[in-house]
Amino acid sequence: MSQAMAWVQWLIGLAKPENLRVMAAAYGWVGYVLLTAIIFSETGLLIGFFLPGDSLLFATGFLASQRVFDLTLILTILSVAAIVGDALNYSLGHRAGVHVFEKGRLRFVKHEHLMAAKAFYDRHGGKAIILARFVPLVRTFTPFVAGVAGMNYRQFALYNIAGGIGWVVSMTMAGYFLGQIPWVEKNFEKVTLMIIFISILPVLIGAWKHRREVAAQQRATA
Repeated sequence: MSQAMAWVQWLIGLAKPENLRVMAAAYGWVGYVLLTAIIFSETGLLIGFFLPGDSLLFATGFLASQRVFDLTLILTILSVAAIVGDALNYSLGHRAGVHVFEKGRLRFVKHEHLMAAKAFYDRHGGKAIILARFVPLVRTFTPFVAGVAGMNYRQFALYNIAGGIGWVVSMTMAGYFLGQIPWVEKNFEKVTLMIIFISILPVLIGAWKHRREVAAQQRATA
């Protein structure tokens, strides 16, 4: 158990440039495989919700600006990983069926996390596949919920491709361009948190507006 926790902590720690740089130097091309596996797992496996998708992409772009990683290769393989991961997650949800929403049906998955993704999907519909890419935790569960809900796969695939590429490119390129600014390197963690907050701000505003609308409807019918 202690070894498993140490492994998890090491994976999460890769979101820090200094750790990611050491990993790249130690493993060479295997580092690309590991990055691909992390992005795939966070988007494709429900148990991968804890993995640092946003911050890892930002850190990878940051190091790509310093020639630690090849930018074109990173953008390509991580976009593919994100798209394939969501496709697998959708397939798992489609096969599972609606009974998974019952509490206790999914082991190793908190029921609140699943229901939060369901509420997110119910609120945004197909657009949730794109929007969820920029929301930690919800990103992992939304394609699964779309599969359970029986969303048309062709429609899902279009949203999945757009969202996967948009997420990987935007977060990685943000790290790439900002990484060339000395102040950013000195305050990397603060900048990462700011980037994540900005990316989820539209979703937070949408949720706030939705709550206001629901409250207004309740008052009108009272």
